[in-house]
Amino acid sequence: MLVNEIFYSLQGEGLNMGRASIFIRLSKCNLSCSFCDTEFESGVEMTLEEVRDRIAQWPGRRIIWTGGEPTLQLTEEIVDYFKALGYHQSIETNGTRRPPRGLDYITCSPKKEAMRLLSRNFPDGVNEFRFPIGKDIDLPPNISDLPPAEAYLLSPIFVGETQGDVDSSAVELCVDYILKHPEWRLSIQMHKLIHIP
Repeated sequence: MLVNEIFYSLQGEGLNMGRASIFIRLSKCNLSCSFCDTEFESGVEMTLEEVRDRIAQWPGRRIIWTGGEPTLQLTEEIVDYFKALGYHQSIETNGTRRPPRGLDYITCSPKKEAMRLLSRNFPDGVNEFRFPIGKDIDLPPNISDLPPAEAYLLSPIFVGETQGDVDSSAVELCVDYILKHPEWRLSIQMHKLIHIP
């Protein structure tokens, strides 16, 4: 696997916000979103055993496969390997590809390119949809047009050179939309409080 970064932190978004998690950020992405917070071309080639040994230092038992687009590298074999070691595994995906079977939790943050693929890629639904919202980003579709989920979340994008500044217009867009469509919830990203490389 080509790994961009591995760190231990708190989940900063969505229904699992605040849970201690091991983030395995894989390299490579099939999209290039202007608001993305990571460079995905570089990375270190790691075997499953090297990843296992690296994450063994932390007490958490929750892996979040993220990226880039983790489905470009994540396979059922990898998911099964870490499941056998007792890890709960989540994925954060852009929705353009079907995730491997065996994952415990799926967060889909679909981009425009994924919208027509969601029903095919998630026939059984997902745990949460998390739509990034900003002034140049389309508002989400009607929930009735999406596969089933436990939660439908709007997340204002962050801006600035380090993607760390809240875009107040994005927050206003989210709040206004949720007031008109209360079936949606707001997911405000908190910064990494703990980042142990």
